[in-house]
Amino acid sequence: MTSPPDTTARRERLALCDLMLEVGPAAPTLCGDWTTRQLAAHLVMRERRPDAAAGIVFGAVADHAEKVQRDIAAAEWTDLVEQVRSGPPIWSPTRLAAVDKIVNTVEFYVHHEDVRRAGESWEERQLDADLEDRLYWALSKMSKRLVKSSEVGIVLQPTGGRAPLTLKEADPSVTVAGPVGELMLFVYGRQDKSNVDIAGDEAAVETVRNASFGV
Repeated sequence: MTSPPDTTARRERLALCDLMLEVGPAAPTLCGDWTTRQLAAHLVMRERRPDAAAGIVFGAVADHAEKVQRDIAAAEWTDLVEQVRSGPPIWSPTRLAAVDKIVNTVEFYVHHEDVRRAGESWEERQLDADLEDRLYWALSKMSKRLVKSSEVGIVLQPTGGRAPLTLKEADPSVTVAGPVGELMLFVYGRQDKSNVDIAGDEAAVETVRNASFGV
């Protein structure tokens, strides 16, 4: 059997799987009250059960998604992680190169950090250039949708010389500055675990710190 290509998304996938095995199935994550077992089941469902994965976005099938995820989560822990590690089946849309390049990179980067940062102590990672490039591209295309509920304007200011991104024009407005990976976590609703600086009116800063961002 041919091995899957070595892509940025796959490297994040493998690192997440290694970490989940290290911390075990009952470890906390930044995904609400999900443990690593529930997160792994979510990832398997996303790639192998499109009938249920729609429930991640569409409330009409959310109950079906929850049931399928519970059933998947009941698997033996190492088998469950191995399903995540092996990646999507050949027929899955998440196997397409274009989806893997951006969507899977973001998915596995965010969830890798969800496990890394759920403990009492963590350190910001130094990301490689390819991963930063993919995350910045994704920020430029996806972030407006992720923060559309914001009551104040938001400008992202990546460090490292990349161009700023205006996500929402409104008054008052805040500027969120930090490395690309930290900005990605911020717009995905992990504000309290992202290493960023927020400049602006004090009330506006507090508003974005507590806003509900993400999918």
